[in-house]
Amino acid sequence: MVDRLGGLADVHDSEAPLPRAELLAAVRGRVAVVTTLDERVDEEFLDAAGPGLRIVANHAVGTHNIDRAACAARGVLVSNTPGVLTGATADMAWALLLAAARRLGEGERLLRSGAPWAWAPTFMLGVELAGTPLGVLGMGRIGRAVARRAAGFDMPVSYHNRTRLPAEDEQGAGWLPLDELLAASRVLVVTCPLTDTTRHLLDAERIARLPRGAIVVSMTAGVVDEAALAAALDSGHLFAAAVDNFEHEPAVGPALLAQERAVLAPHLGSATVAARRAMGDLAVDNVLAVLDGGPPPTRVE
Repeated sequence: MVDRLGGLADVHDSEAPLPRAELLAAVRGRVAVVTTLDERVDEEFLDAAGPGLRIVANHAVGTHNIDRAACAARGVLVSNTPGVLTGATADMAWALLLAAARRLGEGERLLRSGAPWAWAPTFMLGVELAGTPLGVLGMGRIGRAVARRAAGFDMPVSYHNRTRLPAEDEQGAGWLPLDELLAASRVLVVTCPLTDTTRHLLDAERIARLPRGAIVVSMTAGVVDEAALAAALDSGHLFAAAVDNFEHEPAVGPALLAQERAVLAPHLGSATVAARRAMGDLAVDNVLAVLDGGPPPTRVE
């Protein structure tokens, strides 16, 4: 990725995000900045960059770290990296779902603890997924990929979007209003983007509308109220939950950490070599297109 920029780029070569003051100093005078979800792009950031900034290329699908209105007001383009991580993220959603349904996290912790155990007919019983109704909240690229994978488990699929998809994009899934989707879903996978209208969309009241014994898999930070999710696990209303993306990353709420039936992953949805390389290449494509005077291929309006 970096090689394609030649000598144009300065690179922060570390997995740790830059401290805010260093970030603001680093973007000063830049015409393009490649960001991750760790970098907050707001008025302060834009002031630091100065009037020459032309594009913020987010190395992610989500753009909730970017004040898009502030960028638009200054003529700064915003791009993201959709499509190239769809399969990897859908695979991760299924990995988390299987781990939650079959209590793999609990089982591994038990073995690593050295505690005595023995097989028994009732030992660590989980949930079979075959034929279980699956609900998808957010039927975009990733949601549709999750739904396609459900065919291998003979799971009927329903979904909710603000607007119903064209029939050819539904892939046999049925659209339902949100409350009806929740009532019908023994398994719910959340893939909708975080926006002002979806923040804590799945709150305590809505979680309670899921059938008792349901499983929730959250792939998007902030859409599921994490405290309410932990409470639903604590009460036994949910059988299990899995979360890959947290509202206050890298912090994870202690209530979730305390739940044995919560499978927790450190934002690994797109974490394959192929997907991350493709994301980087797409971010560079966007930068180079703008520097060449054209529009970014994956501009976010």
